[in-house]
Amino acid sequence: MNQRTLLITLTGPDRPGVTSRLFTVLAGFPVTVADVEQVVIRGRLTLGVLVAYAGGPPTGTGGTLGGLWTAVEQVASDLDMELEIATGTVSKEKRRRGRLHVTVLGAPLTPAAMAGISGRIAACGANIDRIERLSSYPVTCIELAVSGADPMAMRAELAAEAALQQVDVAVQRSGLHRRAKRLIVMDVDSTLIQAEVIELLARHAGCLDEVARVTEEAMRGELDFAESLTRRVALLEGLPEEIFEQVAKEVVYTPGARTLVRTLKRLDYRFAIVSGGFTQITDSLVKELGIDYSAANTLEVVDGRLTGRVVGEIVDRPGKARALERFAAQAGIPISQTVAIGDGANDLDMIAAAGIGIAFNAKPIVRQAADTAVNVPYLDSILYLLGISREEVEAADAEDGVVTPYR
Repeated sequence: MNQRTLLITLTGPDRPGVTSRLFTVLAGFPVTVADVEQVVIRGRLTLGVLVAYAGGPPTGTGGTLGGLWTAVEQVASDLDMELEIATGTVSKEKRRRGRLHVTVLGAPLTPAAMAGISGRIAACGANIDRIERLSSYPVTCIELAVSGADPMAMRAELAAEAALQQVDVAVQRSGLHRRAKRLIVMDVDSTLIQAEVIELLARHAGCLDEVARVTEEAMRGELDFAESLTRRVALLEGLPEEIFEQVAKEVVYTPGARTLVRTLKRLDYRFAIVSGGFTQITDSLVKELGIDYSAANTLEVVDGRLTGRVVGEIVDRPGKARALERFAAQAGIPISQTVAIGDGANDLDMIAAAGIGIAFNAKPIVRQAADTAVNVPYLDSILYLLGISREEVEAADAEDGVVTPYR
């Protein structure tokens, strides 16, 4: 069913009472509010109100449609604002079809990138209904509400444009399911933290080059993870147990890691880590960050020295997916409400199993398989994909008295 509409747009200096004044005038006419959007950029306000009415022109205290027009013009004149009024119709069925959220991240975000993204959206026959900025630093993040698009076709088009423009673009279906994600499961090495723990250990054992070479082969998917882990761990034989305490001090979190975990925990998300690394290090991360669940390998220690072997079942590619399923069951959360984040080939199964799979500064094989890829070096950029803005994070930190520098 189509409804007749008026789109009223006021533009001018921002000040208290503009919205109240406009709606007070509209209240005198038999119209309903179909949509409202307001944005303030550097003290300049743009307020758009879409009102709908059935049948003929609306009449009210001001008379006919012309009366409404005159009343709104008076508001604009009194407030020294520019006014635009457009008439039309809106189809409810069309408005609800194919609604998507398109999130664009860039550091920097250039006009050329936005031109390319918006051009591809138009080429897909879709419409941009709303644009909102979620962050201005350390990356710029813009979210677009898009309607009338096929999700798969849109994702393919925008992925190509993102690669061309060197920005990150995520495409997600709109609706309640986007806000229903309640379990985050994250890889550790080169994701939550900036290094590979086994390479930190290898540096102390004097075998860094050989271990790094095998690690790279495994991350690219060229070597079975269990086999690669066995080969690398064997090179650590003889290291003293005290090395764990020293390596734990060398661990550096990825920028934004603390912010990401703190914010999601504040919102009652469950947070888990899964690692092909070692419990002797991940246990300290769990304690420091307040992480809910974890799974990792355990290095065998006998008489105070590493034996070069792993104790128990190896947490490999299938093991990470099983851990995700186990954590979701323990938390009472459906798999569809989980998010998996990783960077290497051994993360592929859990990324495929999760409700949303995110490749974070990942190898090409992972970027191709994930629902979306984030290539900026800030882990809390993940928040923007969940619709959480930088301003909301900072406001919550201020309320809780968090004054730590960005990290």
